[in-house]
Amino acid sequence: MPGRRLTLMAVHAHPDDEATGTGGVLARYAAEGVHTVLVTCTDGGCGDGPGGVKPGAPGHDPAAVVRMRAAELERSAALLGIGEVELLGYADSGMMGWAANDAPGSFWTTPVEQAAGRLAELMRHHRPDVVVTYDAFGFYGHPDHIQAHRITMAALELLDGPDRPAKVYWTTVPHSQLAEFGRVARELGVEWDEPEDDTGSDPVQIGLPDAEVTTWVDTRSFGAQKFDALAAHASQEENIVFLRMGRELFTELMGTETFVRVRDATGAAVPEDDLFAGLR
Repeated sequence: MPGRRLTLMAVHAHPDDEATGTGGVLARYAAEGVHTVLVTCTDGGCGDGPGGVKPGAPGHDPAAVVRMRAAELERSAALLGIGEVELLGYADSGMMGWAANDAPGSFWTTPVEQAAGRLAELMRHHRPDVVVTYDAFGFYGHPDHIQAHRITMAALELLDGPDRPAKVYWTTVPHSQLAEFGRVARELGVEWDEPEDDTGSDPVQIGLPDAEVTTWVDTRSFGAQKFDALAAHASQEENIVFLRMGRELFTELMGTETFVRVRDATGAAVPEDDLFAGLR
């Protein structure tokens, strides 16, 4: 908008989430002069520890994991050119069904209105024109992703007038791309089964039919940055299958980031190829 720098805010659950689904747009828009703000809701304490030690296993120190993942997030943000990182600092809730879900201070047990109030204050401060987060299922049913969606949508309801973002998006993946991921994963020797929800019990349909994806953003020129930002989360490498592709294949498969537009005050036509369509 004339007279004011455009701002993009991405609300994510854990350190490393920023790179997977939005690393390309964060890097691209930062390079275009947009002010980028990352909000990370949890501390990542339920991630792998040094040497790949798993949560709950002997030698897993959640406090040490939190410190390690904070440093990794700082590196990733620098690689993506993110302007500001805001940490809500809630305890990682772990996968659905873990005891960590109900631990005191976990993000999953935090009242939505409480966390939404904090996020709304950040939105009032940064005045984002565009906000990106997950869909209501948290993309694949992870409790912290679901909670990130809930608090983002609740925070938006607390905003009035000029504080309200012009556009709101949820990350998604078109079904054609998901099928291609599966094909490549199998070629790389990665086990790839029909996606299940985070309890591991029921098959779910991740993403959307291609025709329902509203926004396709070309971020191929920033594929190397996105790959390196993801690789900066080295402690979680075992869980990040995309890194096994190498930069070239990764950029080919992950070089278009896709979203569904759920709120819009611009009237920009869809499908669109720019999160800021109608704003510049």
